[in-house]
Amino acid sequence: MRVLGKLLVAIYGLAVYAFIFLPVVVLVLFSLQATSFPIPPFTGPSLRWYEAVLGDTRLTSALVNSVMVAVISSALAVGLGFLSAWGFARYHLPRAALLRGLITLPLTVSYLIIGMGILILFNTAGIPKSLAAAGIGHVVINLPLCFAIIYSQMGDNQVNLERAARDLGAPEWKVLFLISVPVMWPAIFASFFLSMTFSWDEFVISFLLTRFDTTLPVEIWNLLRSGLNPRTNAIGSLVFGVSVVLAILFELILLRRNRA
Repeated sequence: MRVLGKLLVAIYGLAVYAFIFLPVVVLVLFSLQATSFPIPPFTGPSLRWYEAVLGDTRLTSALVNSVMVAVISSALAVGLGFLSAWGFARYHLPRAALLRGLITLPLTVSYLIIGMGILILFNTAGIPKSLAAAGIGHVVINLPLCFAIIYSQMGDNQVNLERAARDLGAPEWKVLFLISVPVMWPAIFASFFLSMTFSWDEFVISFLLTRFDTTLPVEIWNLLRSGLNPRTNAIGSLVFGVSVVLAILFELILLRRNRA
C-alpha cells in the first residue's frame, strides 16, 4: 500500500511538471524547425529562425526597447518602493494602515483596468503614447510589489543600526544610503529582478500605451496575427532563455551572499 502511494505521488508530480514545462519544451523544439511550418514532424535542428529574428531590425529594436523599459521602470519602482517602505516603517503617519493598503491596491486590480485608466489619464493630459508612457505604466504595477517586499523585511535590527549611526553624528542621508540600503540589499535586489521579470514580458499595458516604438511582447502579438510562424517560436525561446538566465543569476548572487 505504501509503495502504491509513493507511485501515485511520483506520477502526480511528473504530471504537474509535464503540464508546466511541456509547452515550453514544444516551443523551444519547434523554434529549431528547419521548414517554414512549426508543425510535426520535426525537421531540425536548425538555427534558421534565430538568425531571421536577430537579422530583423524591427524585432531587435523591440527587444532593446523591452530591456530598456524593464531596467528603467524596475529601477524607478524599486527606488520609490524603498523610500515609501522606509517612510512607513520609520515614521508614525496618520492612517498608515489605510495608506499602505492604497499603495498595494494595484496588486489586486487587472492590468487591463490599470492600463485603460492610465491611457484615459494620458489622453486627458495630452501625453502621447510612447515607450516612456509604457514605462510609467510598468512603474505603477511594479511599485506595489516592491513596496510589499521591502516593507516586509524592515525589522528592529535595522532600526537599532540606524539609531546608532545617528548617535554617532551621521546625517539622515548617510543613514539612509550607507546603513539602510546595504542592510536591505537582498530585498531590494529581489524586488528589482521580480520587477524586471514582470516588465520584460508584460503585454497589456505596453499594447495600450505604445504606438510606433513597441516592446517585444507587442511585436510578438503582431506576428501572431498573421498565423503560426517559426520566428515567433524563436522569439518566445529567447524570452524564456533570458528569464531563466535572470533567475539563475539571482539565485547565484543570493547563494554567494549567504555563504559570505
